Amino acid sequence: MTDDTVLYDLNNGVATIRLNRPDRLNAVTFDMLDLIRASLLRAVNEGARAVLLTGEGRAFCSGADLAGRMDRGPVDPAESLEFHYNPLAETLSKLPIPVVTAINGPVAGAGVGIALGGDIVVMAKSAYLLLAFSNIGLVPDCGATWLVAKSAGRAKALEMALLGEKMFADDAKDAGLVARVVEDDSLMAEAGKLAATLAAKPTIALGLIRAQIKAALNNTLSETLSVEAAHQRVAGKTEDFREGVMAFLGKRAPEFKGK
Repeated sequence: MTDDTVLYDLNNGVATIRLNRPDRLNAVTFDMLDLIRASLLRAVNEGARAVLLTGEGRAFCSGADLAGRMDRGPVDPAESLEFHYNPLAETLSKLPIPVVTAINGPVAGAGVGIALGGDIVVMAKSAYLLLAFSNIGLVPDCGATWLVAKSAGRAKALEMALLGEKMFADDAKDAGLVARVVEDDSLMAEAGKLAATLAAKPTIALGLIRAQIKAALNNTLSETLSVEAAHQRVAGKTEDFREGVMAFLGKRAPEFKGK
């Protein structure tokens, strides 16, 4: 496994991360999962203000590389989740900067958890989602259970997970799993535009919004109100808040610095 299985580029505040095993439909290995996680952390450490996550070639991610897994001999699935899949899902969830996912093609298995872990998910019209786990005697992982159930509801989550059938882009949008569906040849332009827009916004506030929405999915109203107050206290002390107010009063466009 070499570092070129995950490509990384930082430009104008947007870190673009590309899964890069097109010959294997970007099937992930343990090393690759660790490298995706490391790339997300690198983006934060290098001052990125948004992430654009996508796949090279004709697929986003076909899930775990089962052939590669068998080559290593018997592997405890729970152990692989604990040390590779779950750390990636947690990092993606807790990242302090927004993530745009561009689903450029089929996404299956653990790839569904990675893809839907983005904040704004843009999907090519020809792409599809596939919770393929029941077809090989496993259960959804990499956060897919939570992400699908919270977004689409119990009935749709059970249908997808139990039957293991493809869900195409328009149906995924109707189910609330993705934000936008675009023509295949417009995908990267649309996703790139969204990432650039997010990178120009007040970064600290966006990170707090990410955490706040996640908390709201499980909290009561009273708990959510407390979270909002705590986050507003933090946001209200930022330079970007002061810039936003001054720009509003001066009737000009704000110039946020992410501070």
